[in-house]
Amino acid sequence: MSVFDFITLFLTLGMIIFWGVYKTRSQKGLDGFLKGKEMSWATIGLSVMATQASAITFLSTPGQGYASGMEFVQNYFGLPLAMIAVCTVFIPLYHRHKVFSAYQLLEDRFDKRSRYLGSFLFLLQRGLAAGITLYAPSIILTQVMGWNFNVVLLGAGIAVIFYTISGGTQAVYVTHRHQMTVIFAGMIFVFGLVVFKLNQFSSFSESLHIAGALGKMTIVDYSLDPGKKYTIWTGLIGGFFLALSYFGTDQSQVQRYLGGRSTAQSKIGMIFNALLKVPMQFMILLLGVLVFVFYLWNSPPATFFPVNLEDGDPRVMEVQQAHSEQKVAAQNFVEALRAEDATARAESREQLKQAHEDYLEKQQSFVIDVKAKYGFEKAKESDYVFLNFIRTQLPIGMVGLLIAVIISAAMSSTASELNALSTISTVDFYQNLFVKHADKKHYIMASRLFTAGWGGVAIIFAFFIKSQNNLIESVNIIGSLFYGSVLGLFLTAFFFHWIRGTAVFLGTIAAQTVVLISYSLGNGSIGYLWYNFIGCGLVLIFSSLFQLFLKKDSPAKRL
Repeated sequence: MSVFDFITLFLTLGMIIFWGVYKTRSQKGLDGFLKGKEMSWATIGLSVMATQASAITFLSTPGQGYASGMEFVQNYFGLPLAMIAVCTVFIPLYHRHKVFSAYQLLEDRFDKRSRYLGSFLFLLQRGLAAGITLYAPSIILTQVMGWNFNVVLLGAGIAVIFYTISGGTQAVYVTHRHQMTVIFAGMIFVFGLVVFKLNQFSSFSESLHIAGALGKMTIVDYSLDPGKKYTIWTGLIGGFFLALSYFGTDQSQVQRYLGGRSTAQSKIGMIFNALLKVPMQFMILLLGVLVFVFYLWNSPPATFFPVNLEDGDPRVMEVQQAHSEQKVAAQNFVEALRAEDATARAESREQLKQAHEDYLEKQQSFVIDVKAKYGFEKAKESDYVFLNFIRTQLPIGMVGLLIAVIISAAMSSTASELNALSTISTVDFYQNLFVKHADKKHYIMASRLFTAGWGGVAIIFAFFIKSQNNLIESVNIIGSLFYGSVLGLFLTAFFFHWIRGTAVFLGTIAAQTVVLISYSLGNGSIGYLWYNFIGCGLVLIFSSLFQLFLKKDSPAKRL
């Protein structure tokens, strides 16, 4: 990067961090520190989006669009329905009970064991996810930009810990607003730039036709095959249960709307998020598809992995030759589109598909060898596509801004996770089990120490991660393996009033065990989103069965 890019990068990040610390410098109240205070719906909505929009979203999702097209957007089809359920059931209960922790409701309904179990499952899966959200930008920026991995990881991690400790949840809210402003501005600019660059070769409509001819524009798949990752059914059913658990029971999200000025403000903030989330993911995937078309017209590297290839390598030349033939086929297809000749269009479409298949065969064969030679066996090439485009195609100054977007996204989601981990550690365990009657200053200090501790855990875990999947999938897989059981625990509390604490405790442990064993033995035979539905259903079934055989030694309670 140029000196100007570095200035843009560090000024953008520095101003966001400084503003978050400055605005929350006098934060002393326990309410404000642990769950925020009187937030408007706009702040809640942006904070919820920032919590989801990790660096993985802006590194891996365009790569997902580049490699697989638009079908990944089906994962989010169940989200708007889940938001309605969250607004109808979860938010009123949280506000009515005035909780700091989502899992306090489980104690009110069942007993302390259920609360500790829900809290433990949250700490386990969210602690792992925090490591991935730090690892993702660190490893890729290291490999693409040539920066030192340890410096990038420690720098981002310490910065997040610093401003999260300084102002707690309030600082997370304040910084989220500005981080989302930077993120939206950067992504809109890149989208416009790609469209502008494509106009030299094909119009926006023609570019979409090219992408469609090569299978990148399939948005809805009605397949009933449970092994397929992305179908309308996995999105509507599995995606619904994933979103319901994530937004309704995950403390990193619940904490975003606990600080609303009122129940109505929290609900509007969540609806705001529901209205924007699917279009945002659609546009990010579409950006990846357009980058795919861009590299049909413009010669891509033989591999997007950041490696130094030998000049004159015959296999590189073979890949480049296949790309040239693919470009000619694309030109013929565009000419047929413009001539409005149906026969020529059909023929050129088949020629383009064949040329693309030939190119992929040679390129992917070369990538397999590169992975083995340079140690990228467990990495996905698609995760490097968008950064390559940023680094090579953006003007001076904008490269720094887009790198700031990626790091800001990593910081925003990690800050939310650390803040939530700290709150659960303080409220559900430390205050409940160890120091029950201390003053507010004591618990704020404890929360700060837990924030630093969890930040250290995330950094350490990030050093040892070896992601075997596309990064956006890795996060969703981890969530899907735990969210279903946690959601089942909450739904039992809300709607199955005859089930008591012992039964649901044993039922949740049994369900979680079955899910983990099934995933480890299944080898991808079931799409991972289905585990959200399976885990939830198993909790309800096992809890009901246990209750039939257990003595009803305590009265049933209602929330």
